[in-house]
Amino acid sequence: MLTARLVAKFNSYYAEKPVLTLMITNAILGGIADTVAQTLTTIRQNRIRHSGGVQKDDFVSIEIPELNRKTPLSPVELIPPSRNLPPPFDFERLTRFMAYGFIMTPLQHHWFTFLSKSFPFTETTGFSAVLKRVACDQLMFSPVGLACFFTFMTVAEGGGRRAISRKFQDVYLPALKANWILWPVVQTLNFRFVPLPYQIPFVSTIGIAWTAYLSLTNSAEEA
Repeated sequence: MLTARLVAKFNSYYAEKPVLTLMITNAILGGIADTVAQTLTTIRQNRIRHSGGVQKDDFVSIEIPELNRKTPLSPVELIPPSRNLPPPFDFERLTRFMAYGFIMTPLQHHWFTFLSKSFPFTETTGFSAVLKRVACDQLMFSPVGLACFFTFMTVAEGGGRRAISRKFQDVYLPALKANWILWPVVQTLNFRFVPLPYQIPFVSTIGIAWTAYLSLTNSAEEA
């Protein structure tokens, strides 16, 4: 079975080089997430170009929040002329997402190890240890992680201080609020039931949808 083989391979590599194995795994999953995001963006643009545009109940119609804009996007900003459109698939953007996943993994690895040691799950501590891990993760690591993400992406795209400041003003808080809707539940399951070696791959796998959301949010601000 393919899944069993992949798990066995992961275990063998993790036993020899745990951090490097997680870094490569995270980079691959980050690439998958951005590929999903770019595919959805392409589908949405094609639907909008059809007569009648995208309907409200369209399955592939992804609604990006207004991101604190005072005025909605103009038709030209929403659907730029064909000559101004990016390539059908942006490999540079894909590389940026894979690089971010690769670079951030050591920090995630040490953070999860720290949480595991600081709040061990035993019969005595019970579920309270899990809640403490989730609280620390969401109140301390998540805000910093999102800040690192938007800063890294903006700099990698060639932006400077002004671009970083604008990114934080427009998209940081909406993304953080969305984070607090999804991740407390995911991390509760993760810290309670998933062994430490698999916690980052589990988060990265569930996070394909989340990273796709971040990719769409980040690219929406570029428009």
